[in-house]
Amino acid sequence: MNRSGWARWVPGVAAARGYRRGDLRHDLVAGLVLSALLVPQGMAYAELAGLPPVTGLYTTVLGLLAYALFGPSKTLVVGPDSSLGPMIAAAILPLVGAGGDPAQAIALAGMLALLMGVICILAGVARIGALAELLSMPVRVGYLNGIALVIVVSQLPKLFGFSVDATSTVGELREFVDAVADGATNATALLLGLLSFAVIVAFRRFLPKVPGVLVAVVGATATVSLLDLAGEVPVVGTVPQGFPELTFPTVSFEDAVALAVAALGIAFVTLADTTVLARTFAAKVGDVSDPNQDMVGLGAANVAAGLFQGFPVSASSSRTAVAFSSGARTQLVGVVGAAVVLAVLLSASDLLSDLPSATLAAVVLAAALMLFDLPVLSRLWRVRRSELVLSMAALVGVVVFGVLEGIVVAIALSLANFVRRVWRPYDAELGRLVGRKGYHDVRRHPDADLIPGLVLYRWDAPVFFANADEFSRRIRESVANQPEAVRWVVVAAEPITDVDTTGAEVLEELVGDLESEGRVLAFAELKGPVKDRLRVYGLYDKIGDEHFLPTLGTAIDAYLRATGVEWDDPIDGSGGPASPAR
Repeated sequence: MNRSGWARWVPGVAAARGYRRGDLRHDLVAGLVLSALLVPQGMAYAELAGLPPVTGLYTTVLGLLAYALFGPSKTLVVGPDSSLGPMIAAAILPLVGAGGDPAQAIALAGMLALLMGVICILAGVARIGALAELLSMPVRVGYLNGIALVIVVSQLPKLFGFSVDATSTVGELREFVDAVADGATNATALLLGLLSFAVIVAFRRFLPKVPGVLVAVVGATATVSLLDLAGEVPVVGTVPQGFPELTFPTVSFEDAVALAVAALGIAFVTLADTTVLARTFAAKVGDVSDPNQDMVGLGAANVAAGLFQGFPVSASSSRTAVAFSSGARTQLVGVVGAAVVLAVLLSASDLLSDLPSATLAAVVLAAALMLFDLPVLSRLWRVRRSELVLSMAALVGVVVFGVLEGIVVAIALSLANFVRRVWRPYDAELGRLVGRKGYHDVRRHPDADLIPGLVLYRWDAPVFFANADEFSRRIRESVANQPEAVRWVVVAAEPITDVDTTGAEVLEELVGDLESEGRVLAFAELKGPVKDRLRVYGLYDKIGDEHFLPTLGTAIDAYLRATGVEWDDPIDGSGGPASPAR
């Protein structure tokens, strides 16, 4: 963004001022199509979070309006999300306890949204949006697959028309199986739920432009009303008419501390998903996403929801896709959707009282199916099985340890995977190939010619505390394995992006040892900032300016001149390198 001052943080104002009349029809149509999903999904995801269904409608309205004002994306739809439901429930239900006060649950959810909003806004203002990228794709997919499993298990009892008291996924599954075996199934509720699920999936598959969720919800509600089934199956019940007043959620200090820890983890996962989603849809229209402003927009949406009896929100991939495919051009789409939901709350909330809980469970289960990403797992199996293991470990972490604990597991796995790669990075000894320019890995090209008395060594990572000793060990090993005495070691250093203090200490020791053996350590293609760091350490002068060369070719020239070694370059038969090194 090029705007400065307050306008930089409120992109919705500039968008409204520059709104093009030609976009109005597209935005109105897309907003109306989107609204067909907002009411049923908002209520379903509220129940998934352990909250009264109506709070999902409050959250939907505030999330859409706040993001329209503070969010940078033209088409991103923010609101209640299926992946957030289990996280919210895991954060607030232990504080409420079994059979707790719904008002307390609402206050806790509101405080969770406020805390998450503040975290997101601070992260955006501090411009640390890139932190969300610490969650690698395989781990993120595994985490969301785990969330999907948690959702499925949590909704099965509602689909079958009863409830369970367990708080863990394994416990819920055990109690569900026992209850079914004991005959607790409500056949009418199960039939309504299965039919609703079938309608949603069928419309998604064969009539994707028709909102199957709305068809299922209207059909199930009408069936309950016409056949007077409200006494036989669990239903939503009375939905308060109107919109809540601005209220700061009141919770104890101890609860606020517990919620702050949960908010930090939820914010991390939410920002990772939102960043990816915003980047994907920005690319579709030729825009560039702004992860820092996305954080501010998402934070504002959460703060707004928290002040009006709502709960944490995120960007929704399914609703964003619906808005985009329906022709959305700007965030007016969200404003239109919010207006429709608000109209339902103000004038038609009584129409929702006969909505069966089994149908809401079907809505959530259908959304959970979209969270499962089996194609990515299949691809990881083919291309990189180590990352498939990480993905499955993240899934198991969610299911076994819990949703919030699973966030810690997911982040730890991502960081561990990164450290593993730079701890033991790929390295190569380089040689010259007949008929091919540059210098090549002798492990991959055993016929490559080596230069007598010279080790050309490449290290594909920064040199830091976790791998510095390994860097030194491998160089010493390469020197020891040469068929004749080594006089120079040239490090092809372009991949080395940093050297920390531990790395500098190990390097200094390596330089001293090689010098005592009559050998020279030189660097080719080392980046300027890394050289500057070596100067600060005092290591640059110890190695010597003449031993920092711009290319491998000039490094080999320097070696040949300094030692008088005769070498016929296999490229052209001359006594030195005949082509630029790569």
